[in-house]
Amino acid sequence: MNAIKDSIKSGRTVVGTTVTPNVDVSILADAGYDFLLFDTQHSAWEIKQLQPSIQTMRGKQAAPLVRVAANQAYQICFALDAGARGIVVPMVNTSAEAEAAVRACRYFPLGNRSNAGVRGEWGEFKNYRDYLDTVNNELVIVPMIETNQSLENLDAIASVPGVDVLLIGPSDLSIELGVPLDYQCDIYQRALDKIAATAAKHGIAAGMYFIPPEMDPNFFVQKGFKFFTMPWGPWAKAGIQNGLAGIKR
Repeated sequence: MNAIKDSIKSGRTVVGTTVTPNVDVSILADAGYDFLLFDTQHSAWEIKQLQPSIQTMRGKQAAPLVRVAANQAYQICFALDAGARGIVVPMVNTSAEAEAAVRACRYFPLGNRSNAGVRGEWGEFKNYRDYLDTVNNELVIVPMIETNQSLENLDAIASVPGVDVLLIGPSDLSIELGVPLDYQCDIYQRALDKIAATAAKHGIAAGMYFIPPEMDPNFFVQKGFKFFTMPWGPWAKAGIQNGLAGIKR
């Protein structure tokens, strides 16, 4: 029902890219990415503006994910009603906050998400309960680990049923650790190792919101990080340049 969920559970490296509604996401959705991530925390776009873009992704390879601006049930509800197949929640610091995010994503009896009819691309169902159960089981729920408090509560957060990925916010975490944007220093790398080990212990994925510039993604894959985004612009530019280079001009 949700290929990205299956990929995460299988241990395959899952790669997405961040997008905005002013880009033709239908092309990127079939370019090979596992997911396209719409950010409403650090962007000017509102959640309710995302629905047309998400609808153009129907039937495409990539799954639409949305990062909400805060861990608030109404924002999560807006994103899911727009058709998101995964929710990224920033600044999750405790197990209680993780539990609140999961409840907001899931329908009764596993959560308290309000029902607004069938929303998103989840398949055909003989009865409505099957739809509700499918969403509850297949939705990807991703709390972000960005603070010293979240590191202290890491094991408890990872223990919350429904959490699929522990996702690092690289810049915020580095600032909290006292090493702003120094992604290669020992302090930062030790924190990464702790997060990867905790995720593995609980049978969920470790991820990074982005791979720091000029660092090799495979370095992080080898450390156990199997979920992250890569910018699509440089790859698109290189592809266009390669195509043009083959034409006699």
